[in-house]
Amino acid sequence: MHRVHLPALPLREVAVGEKNPASAGEKNPASAARTAAVVTVSDRAAAGVYEDATGPAVSALLAERGYEVVRALVVSDERAEIESALVHAAERDVALVVTCGGTGLSPRDVTPEATAAVCERMVPGIGEAMRAASMQVTSRACLSRATAGIRGRTLIVNLPGSPQAATENLEAVIDPIGHGLDTLRGGPMSCAR
Repeated sequence: MHRVHLPALPLREVAVGEKNPASAGEKNPASAARTAAVVTVSDRAAAGVYEDATGPAVSALLAERGYEVVRALVVSDERAEIESALVHAAERDVALVVTCGGTGLSPRDVTPEATAAVCERMVPGIGEAMRAASMQVTSRACLSRATAGIRGRTLIVNLPGSPQAATENLEAVIDPIGHGLDTLRGGPMSCAR
């Protein structure tokens, strides 16, 4: 198995809201054990030109669905920074890493390439499902290059950069992601309904 080892890069941390009650066992115990990290990929947000709105929106949705968001950060659209953030989370056994941004056609949009570089296996159905759901909202969804993959026991999923598109895309796949995480982490193996 080939692993990419990257030097630690300075990352701008973003405060994550208070702990989700599900992490204290008030909801489904299976989902209470799920941890997540949110990585916003944006040159302007990383430079402080504007405040990241997508990461907090995605973090809130994950918390509502029973995930404990253990890390949220903003990195620039630099492939090495993105890869470093993904590897860092996977090495700490975070169950789900969600990226926000960098999935379009701009020359600086390299999140899918960074994701593929650090993953051992790809999960193309997640990106396909998000695009199919998004096509019901806008035909421009076909321009998304969002992907998903696995590094160790961590599932990495790319989302678009806008708060609305990111939350809509995550809503489209969050239930199958939960089942996938159960399977990836040694839970039930059946994919039947």
